[in-house]
Amino acid sequence: MLQNVIAGLQGIIDHAMVGHFVGFTANAAIGVSWQIILVVIVFISSLFTGMAVLVARFAGANDPAKVNRVVYQAFLTAFGLSIILAAVGYFAAPSLLVLVNAEASVKAEALPFLRAMFMGIFGMMMFFMLSGAFRAAGDPRTPLRLGVTMTVLTIAFNVILIPIFGTIGAAFGTIASSTTVAIYGIWKVTRPDAVIHFERGMDMRPDFGIIRSLFRFGLPTGVQGIAMNVGGVLLLRFIGSLEHSAAAQAAYAVGYTELFSLITWTSVGLMGAAATIAGQNLGAGNPERAVQGVKVASRYGLGVAAFVGAMFLLIPGYLLAVFGMTDPLVLSLGRQLLGFLSISGLFITTALAYTGGLQGTGDTRSPLYISIISQVVIPLGLCSLFQAVYGLQAFHIWTAILIGHATRATLSVVRFRQGKWRGIAVDIEPARP
Repeated sequence: MLQNVIAGLQGIIDHAMVGHFVGFTANAAIGVSWQIILVVIVFISSLFTGMAVLVARFAGANDPAKVNRVVYQAFLTAFGLSIILAAVGYFAAPSLLVLVNAEASVKAEALPFLRAMFMGIFGMMMFFMLSGAFRAAGDPRTPLRLGVTMTVLTIAFNVILIPIFGTIGAAFGTIASSTTVAIYGIWKVTRPDAVIHFERGMDMRPDFGIIRSLFRFGLPTGVQGIAMNVGGVLLLRFIGSLEHSAAAQAAYAVGYTELFSLITWTSVGLMGAAATIAGQNLGAGNPERAVQGVKVASRYGLGVAAFVGAMFLLIPGYLLAVFGMTDPLVLSLGRQLLGFLSISGLFITTALAYTGGLQGTGDTRSPLYISIISQVVIPLGLCSLFQAVYGLQAFHIWTAILIGHATRATLSVVRFRQGKWRGIAVDIEPARP
């Protein structure tokens, strides 16, 4: 949770700086760019979910050799995919910005930012992979150190680079910090005292048995992430169709992408914790403790969501002012959105805790189906309905987001309580001679 709070603050600081130095157009540019980047990162990161399922189960069964083999193969796969992604993303960036219906002024700021982020994506991929591996193996402190270091470096770089380069300076700072931390993290796993250890002479050849297991458990999560983020991209198209689209996109980028991350990022941390506790205890033959871990994670999340939601209701103007939001229309839309999100946070944190429980035990398909229904079909369907019947307004979109989150929480809790995850088996083939 602490790591993700710090990571969320990094994004808030980025938005605050570009908002002051460039204007709300830059906020919108970074917001739409990150929505696109997350679609790709979440899919590639799906193999990290598969890795976490295997690592947690083997760690619970006290089998460090299998833990090391799984993480090493995840590292090799992520390295190859990050190279492919950099090339494809650079050339596809203009078409992707057309897809989100960005205004010309927003697109001009977003294109160089988006291309730079794709070209430097290796560092972020390695950071997410290593953080997930250490956490699933039972070492949450190393990911915290890596996350704090990356955040501090990003802030330091951006304080220098954003005033000089504008919006793209935020990309340069993120790339420099994530690459630095990734190099350190790779060195860390070569140390014999690490909970995960890469030894000299490890086979550089892909182990397709392990890779298949990574994607067997991870691919549903990747498709889930793509579905959710494609849903977000299509939601941006609805926002882009509003009368004052740039102002609405800026309010969405700050309110939903950044301020709401105070809830979602902490909840993602709890989701990872719930997944680790559930997977390790199932591997150790103690499913009832897995259930209790998920319940505790959910209660923590509700406490955070209630506190942050109260701030959204009581001091929305002050929160938006941090990002240089002075335009009256943007402020009005931002306050309206934060009112909806103050309630929505209670649902999303519950959904994420129980999603972690499902994924950690190996049930990665149920969250996929739940997310498609709640994060794609319902909000986009409601927006289409409102557009056809009433003429779409911003509060219609905020309502659709809230209903989607409520649906996701309800379905996630019901599915976990059914308990079918108790019978999921996890293993890999013996190491090659």
